[in-house]
Amino acid sequence: MKSNARCCLRPAAVPLISMLSLSACGMGSSDRPSSCPPVVNYSAAEQSRAAAEVGALPEGAMIARMLSDYAVLRDQARACG
Repeated sequence: MKSNARCCLRPAAVPLISMLSLSACGMGSSDRPSSCPPVVNYSAAEQSRAAAEVGALPEGAMIARMLSDYAVLRDQARACG
């Protein structure tokens, strides 16, 4: 005799779709953070010193690439506020 217990179970996709639909009703936008991180201001002398130090780095230094990424983050933080 075959068991019919399985025929009464909903497919696993139904609860998943329900949860996704409900999460779409959340308040606020997820595209923009609720608060912007502060952007530290550096003096012209500090910027000049940093530029000289970066210029002294060997070609292809990883820290130069990381500083480039940091510049992008600073621009994004400025645009946020």
